[in-house]
Amino acid sequence: MHAPSAAEFRDLPLLEIIDLKWLLASEGLHLHVEHLQNDPVYAARILELAAASPNDALRAAAERVRGRLAAAG
Repeated sequence: MHAPSAAEFRDLPLLEIIDLKWLLASEGLHLHVEHLQNDPVYAARILELAAASPNDALRAAAERVRGRLAAAG
């Protein structure tokens, strides 16, 4: 997986990011939207945490975001 660029995250539909944010919150993890959109290292770390979750919906949301990044990059 490549580290997503800030531009790639800014191009993601906000709905995808917010979905990921609330699913992470349900597991006690905070996602800062602007930080996610502007810091590729932070974004990669958040996606790794989400991918390791036992929550199917959270893993699916992370995969959707990851897939959009792969298509954009």
